[in-house]
Amino acid sequence: MAEKAAIRAEAARLLTLFEGQGASVVETPILQPAETLLDLYGEDIRARAYVTSDPAMGEAMLRPDFTVPVVEMHMAEGAEPARYTYAGEVFRKQEDDPHRTPEYFQVGYEVFDREDPAAADAEVFALFHETLSGLGLRAATGDMGLLMAAVAGLTTTDRRRRALMRHLWRPRRFRVLLDRFAGRTPSPEGREALAKGDPFDGMDAPVIGLRDRAEIEERIAALREDMATPPIPEGEVELLGDLMGLRETLDNVCEHLRDIAVDMPAISDAVERFAARNEALKKRGVDPSEIDFEGSFGRTTLEYYDGFVFGFHADRHDLPPVATGGRYDALTRVLGGGREIPAVGGVIRPEVLLEIRGAGA
Repeated sequence: MAEKAAIRAEAARLLTLFEGQGASVVETPILQPAETLLDLYGEDIRARAYVTSDPAMGEAMLRPDFTVPVVEMHMAEGAEPARYTYAGEVFRKQEDDPHRTPEYFQVGYEVFDREDPAAADAEVFALFHETLSGLGLRAATGDMGLLMAAVAGLTTTDRRRRALMRHLWRPRRFRVLLDRFAGRTPSPEGREALAKGDPFDGMDAPVIGLRDRAEIEERIAALREDMATPPIPEGEVELLGDLMGLRETLDNVCEHLRDIAVDMPAISDAVERFAARNEALKKRGVDPSEIDFEGSFGRTTLEYYDGFVFGFHADRHDLPPVATGGRYDALTRVLGGGREIPAVGGVIRPEVLLEIRGAGA
């Protein structure tokens, strides 16, 4: 990888470019309160972040990304509409790929604008598309909003829909749950016996492990409800599979999505947002026939994306994406205490950009 001085210089160049698009330059502390990140992601974030402690702050994490602190800053004091840019280091554990550095630079561009979300999506993507042109990168897109709408429309209980939504970003776990809820696979061994039996039979203690009697009874009631719930209709499961398996260019996939929406009306609004984005991209000079769409793209990113997602990749398996981004409206609501504003943004990794340029020299 490139030397740090060269990476800093490239980050400064990108920062200046984004500032020239009307974005305000912002900075965020490297040390972030852990409470906010844990509230957002649960304990899973510990596997990806570097956790430490501070006498005043309490439990803290080295900044795993910029989006969360930028959103917090904007929701506390930002005017609307707003555009921000930033550059600096983030820190993430790389247990799945020890060859990748756990400390690297990001340069980002974020748009907070409620006037026309489709136009904002197109603005961010077109800016990155132009910035990275000429490098032979593959641009891929997806739409988490389509998948979330499809899951929300499944014919099943709220409890099952929440479980599927929670694991939407964990494809293997999601598939296991979906197959079980559809009746394709049996429940885990011992679950039926637990639901039918009395775990307190013959016991005097009101606590088992770290759970009290009320918690255990609530869990057993949920198991019984789940066992009595009919399977998700097979047709809906197949349509969801079709949606996740789509691989087409943006222009071709739109009609496919409308066909699916005939039998899965829950995604109709998301499909129309998709179509509006395609038109906005054309106005920005981006040809949808040259951009790939993947139905499951974005399912292994951080969980705050809830709409349009994108990435730019080199044709090298040893390199991470050069750039990634997407829409995160719900995150602004969570961090805004009920207030919200449509928001979309993305980041470029300058060291990967330099690596690609160097390889092509």
